[in-house]
Amino acid sequence: MAYPGRFPTVRMRRNRTNASIRAMVAENHLTPADLIWPIFVIDGDDCREPVSAMPGVNRISVDLAVKAAKEAEALGIPAIALFPNTDPALRDEKGSEAYNPDNLVCRATRAIREACPDMVIVCDVALDPYTSHGHDGLMSGNEIVNDATLEALIRQSLVQVAAGCDTLAPSDMMDGRIGAIRQALDDAGYQNTRILSYAAKYASCFYGPFREAVGSSGALKGDKRTYQMDPANSDEALREVELDLAEGADMIMVKPGMPYLDIVRRVKESFAVPTFAYQVSGEYSMLATAFELGRLDRDRGILESLMCFKRAGADGVLSYFAVDAAKLLNE
Repeated sequence: MAYPGRFPTVRMRRNRTNASIRAMVAENHLTPADLIWPIFVIDGDDCREPVSAMPGVNRISVDLAVKAAKEAEALGIPAIALFPNTDPALRDEKGSEAYNPDNLVCRATRAIREACPDMVIVCDVALDPYTSHGHDGLMSGNEIVNDATLEALIRQSLVQVAAGCDTLAPSDMMDGRIGAIRQALDDAGYQNTRILSYAAKYASCFYGPFREAVGSSGALKGDKRTYQMDPANSDEALREVELDLAEGADMIMVKPGMPYLDIVRRVKESFAVPTFAYQVSGEYSMLATAFELGRLDRDRGILESLMCFKRAGADGVLSYFAVDAAKLLNE
């Protein structure tokens, strides 16, 4: 006997019969346009250094970063994010190299902007790649001082925008930094520069390989739990996002990614603004290691891990798999 709305009248497998129907009824779609590719830059020419904690990821010199940007553009990836491995000799207590208009990030930004005028260039706003103590802000004794750090972040932001950055991504988690940077940009005539705020950035163990990549892990004194968020908290993330939007953020970032998909969903449903997530270095390294050991299928694993961000509500994903994913999606 058949019952309306039940088996055998309803057979959910009908819409899974073949690839064509599965594509037709798919609720979410992943494309190269959803990806942002993080790139680690180093000094030198034609230089490539493997990041030991991140299989398949390299630090590259500015000339190779230009080639990487061209490759990304050809694959349909609309944005790259630049992170420097600053010479330890240039790091100091105040992060002074962050304000140098000819620092590594600024040189890379200028070169990429000239080669790829339409590429979205995302520059990190935080002091940890430049400080001798490895923290995102300035220190007084053992304290990360908030308000003095804001002035430093403004100076860093302005040199990056002058070099050609069109999207600033403050990741420092100081209170009030979005409003301070927005006001400084507007006063300097950079009204069209976007702010992609790391509004919900958690104090996570998943950042370890990244810190090796930018050379800050050995320098870090203490931890970052006085300014990055407690992984136990969810409502607090919504308050952080609300404040950053009120201060002028154009887009929101949740970091880390996959372990925090509930936060991505809550942010998107609560605010309906462009929302991004970062598939961070620890997530990448776990997957890459599993691929190398043959525990997971690489191609399927890359695309499935990225699709989950879209399903959670993310508009885009920063991922070290961006180029691999784009090649698979373009097949």
